[in-house]
Amino acid sequence: MAVVGPALTGCEGDAEPKEQAEPTLTAIPKNLQIPDDKAVHDPRRVLALVPASADTLTLTDYDEIRDRLGYQDFTSDDLVTDRTAFWERADKDAVMLTDGLLRDQHSRLWLDYGFTQDDVDWEARFTGPDGPGYVLGFRPDQDMAEVAKAVKDDVAPLEDATVLEEQHLVVSGIADEGDPVWAFDPTLTDLPAVGVESSYVHRGCIPVKDALGPDADFEDQDALTSKYDVRGLMPLDAFSVNFDDATATARTDRDRVDLLARKDLIDIWPETGSITWKDAFEGMPVADPSTGRIGWHVRNPVAAANLVLTDHLPFAVCNELVPFEEPTGL
Repeated sequence: MAVVGPALTGCEGDAEPKEQAEPTLTAIPKNLQIPDDKAVHDPRRVLALVPASADTLTLTDYDEIRDRLGYQDFTSDDLVTDRTAFWERADKDAVMLTDGLLRDQHSRLWLDYGFTQDDVDWEARFTGPDGPGYVLGFRPDQDMAEVAKAVKDDVAPLEDATVLEEQHLVVSGIADEGDPVWAFDPTLTDLPAVGVESSYVHRGCIPVKDALGPDADFEDQDALTSKYDVRGLMPLDAFSVNFDDATATARTDRDRVDLLARKDLIDIWPETGSITWKDAFEGMPVADPSTGRIGWHVRNPVAAANLVLTDHLPFAVCNELVPFEEPTGL
């Protein structure tokens, strides 16, 4: 539901560009509709803007992170130092799936336009075959005219952005008006959890080779298949991983008869690469097939974000196996 581009009528050279149409968030499923005064606080609203072709979506709710880490404690006469200290703590103590689109331009945006990354309540990034995109949800009392001026001036990284002033959003790469979006896919709408700090939503399953990691080889795959044949799993259309403080919760579809097997894959998964599951997570995973959820604890937030964003997620693998080439010894 992005801005409709200028249309041409009549002969070339005589055409007058039509005014751009601003996207709306009204025609969305009831489970995503919330009171207007809370609209900008709910990152799930972005599902109404993400193109149906997108493969992955990350949501980071900075307001939730600020509340837990005590953002109000980072206040003094030296705002720059305080904000830097807060973001350094957030990078260390929260699973930050997005690093803050505006953080690198903090000083320029503050001096020239009067806003910064600190005025963003939540941030969404998505990727797919049609390219990447993002949505920034600004605080309800933010003067969006300031943001619009920065966008008009092509300030990096907002060069290709559009400001939706009434909705307090800045968007880029969203779906064209009338095109299908994630909000109308029932397999996706329940995957981002409510009130969490960050969410990773992935359409489809993860190939075994990708989940093993780029450093894996034939021996790693052989070690896995000797313990479990993933071809016995059910297909997986989509999943999410949601983080809230030190807890991670994966969501799939409900009543999965293979959920316990998928949970058990975590324990038998070969450890490959410089960052492993045990570096990022700890404790015994628990699963509830009726709700399609698997939960575990976060040991290291930075490592956890790394593994999720690189799809090192054993429970989410496909039920197909493309074998590595067996070493010939030559």
